[in-house]
Amino acid sequence: MFFKLARKNDPQTSKDAAKKVDFEVGHYDQILAALVLSGPQGKDGIADRCKLDPNQVARRLNEMAKLGLIRPTGKTVKSKSNRSEREWELV
Repeated sequence: MFFKLARKNDPQTSKDAAKKVDFEVGHYDQILAALVLSGPQGKDGIADRCKLDPNQVARRLNEMAKLGLIRPTGKTVKSKSNRSEREWELV
């Protein structure tokens, strides 16, 4: 799966680097495993279970939703900073 990681106006070095990135598939597997094992959760809960940074998880969630792998439940849960965040589940 490849998502554009460089913009049209970025320098060629950024475009070349973007072509070499393949971490997203590994992140998808980790996030899916966390949801399979623990059920619906928020970004921070997923990050804790799969040992990814919450920002890494947040970027992957929307990508995975576009692919039809996961979806928001319509509920919110508390993040580590006690803010509301969307809860996600497997499709």
